[in-house]
Amino acid sequence: MAGSGYLIVGLGNPGRKYELTRHNVGFLAVDYFADQHKYSLRSTKWQAEFCRERLAGQSVLLVKPQTYMNKSGQSVARFADFYKILPENICVIHDDLDLPAGRIKVVAKGGAGGHNGIRSVISQLGTAEFTRLKIGIGRPPRNDKGDGIPVDKYVLSTLTREDIAVLNERLPLVGEALELFIQEGVSSCMNSINGR
Repeated sequence: MAGSGYLIVGLGNPGRKYELTRHNVGFLAVDYFADQHKYSLRSTKWQAEFCRERLAGQSVLLVKPQTYMNKSGQSVARFADFYKILPENICVIHDDLDLPAGRIKVVAKGGAGGHNGIRSVISQLGTAEFTRLKIGIGRPPRNDKGDGIPVDKYVLSTLTREDIAVLNERLPLVGEALELFIQEGVSSCMNSINGR
């Protein structure tokens, strides 16, 4: 059936070098959701690791593009096109500098907000009408002179032990958000998740 099913995408960079960096929280969230439901992202296609499963009677694709962040949209567009996934049934999970570390926010649509992965997805899909699940990583700390790590280095820096503890505490909320998105839609998901 045309326009059926859901596409859940976690953004990140491939390889061990980037495994536990701030920019890879999208990958970590998809891995958590997969583990939670005993799914396995062992298949590869269109430069992505993926699996196709069922949840609450719906076909669900979990995808981790392996193209590097700036070209993530190439892989996302291939899956969306081949499986005829409607833009409103796509949820892209990514890191967000403007949210405090661990804050989870679901947004129905919008611009790239300076995020190169989201910019690539918008460009390749030809629309911004897809859901984003943002995971806050905070901004780089600054010293009393106002100096800090440049943003491009900060997002590629490794999560601290404290960051990982906060993320682990918040991942169940991400899992709940994804289930709500699939079962009840983005409005219900935003209403339930964004204030918590």
